Amino acid sequence: MKIRQLFGRAFVRGAIQDETLITIGDEAIIDVSQTTDIPRTAERTDCLIAPGFIDVHVHGGDGADFMDADAEQNERILRFHAKHGTTALCATTLSGSVADIQKAVKAIAGAPQRAAEVVGIHLEGPFINRQRAGAQDASSIRPADIHELSALLALAPRMRWMMTVAPELDGARALIEHFRSRVLFSIGHTAADYSEAAAALEWGARHFTHLFNAMTGMHHREPGVVGAAFVSDATAELIADGIHVHPVMLRIAATAMPHRIALVTDAMRACGLADGEYKLYGYDVRVAEGAARLADGTLAGSVLTMGDAVKNMVELADVPIEMVLPLASEVPARVIGVSDRKGRIARNEDADFVLLTTKLEIDRVIVRGADA
Repeated sequence: MKIRQLFGRAFVRGAIQDETLITIGDEAIIDVSQTTDIPRTAERTDCLIAPGFIDVHVHGGDGADFMDADAEQNERILRFHAKHGTTALCATTLSGSVADIQKAVKAIAGAPQRAAEVVGIHLEGPFINRQRAGAQDASSIRPADIHELSALLALAPRMRWMMTVAPELDGARALIEHFRSRVLFSIGHTAADYSEAAAALEWGARHFTHLFNAMTGMHHREPGVVGAAFVSDATAELIADGIHVHPVMLRIAATAMPHRIALVTDAMRACGLADGEYKLYGYDVRVAEGAARLADGTLAGSVLTMGDAVKNMVELADVPIEMVLPLASEVPARVIGVSDRKGRIARNEDADFVLLTTKLEIDRVIVRGADA
């Protein structure tokens, strides 16, 4: 067994502690301790050693999209996001034809694990509401279909699954109740009111897709889907780019739901590239000044990385780093069901780390014990 050791400040058990020695064997953490007796071969760092970030909603990056259904393109996405702090992710699809989604799922299931690890597949549609489609292809949106989802699950039987569904659609209740032990259902791209969202939680939905975006907002006489998220025990995503959600609302959500918010990127293929014109499943998307939009101004995913999401939560939303780090690691690990091996710096966890400078810039990323 090859042993590697890191020494420095680390985020352990919910706090930042000095003089932390982390011992890594193969791909897992063997031991975590505080000591002044530093082994000669240990790698010393002035950076903050944080758990690897986990993104449960990401479409692409570096010019590639998971809907391209191409193994080389998928590896490109995984390598790009690994460089920016994401050590594990849910490859996310869009509303598309039955054949295109199946092709994408097959390609994702065969993705290499040499960079960020694919720990799940997130089907964002096609069982969503056209009125809240956002940048999704309206012609590909359809009623909930148990047989269609069953066929997709059969293509990757060992994969963890998440699916964004609008609960007001015909067939949504039957779909959720039928697959709730196999699929994490997320309420999103929906025109549901509070009672419809609350009912979906009773049926078995346990998550909310990009909170505030593409859903009914909170009003004092109609709490909407957002209100249902706040008073439930379900988890919810936040896109912390300062564009999708105002920084004040980012802070409110993180404060009100401190153990239930998972930061996500919703990144599309333009992430990491220059401003310009790009494609999102047939739609023309213009990227400028940090935002990706359709011609009518509709937001079309983001160009956010998880590293920037963490930094934005601290610098824009004014949330302490000790509160932010679990939103990028521990909570999403729990959301997608890998909290037994990811999301924390602890013995027997996967050796996934992000080393952050004092300015919260990413210095280095380690995925399963190896530099990304």
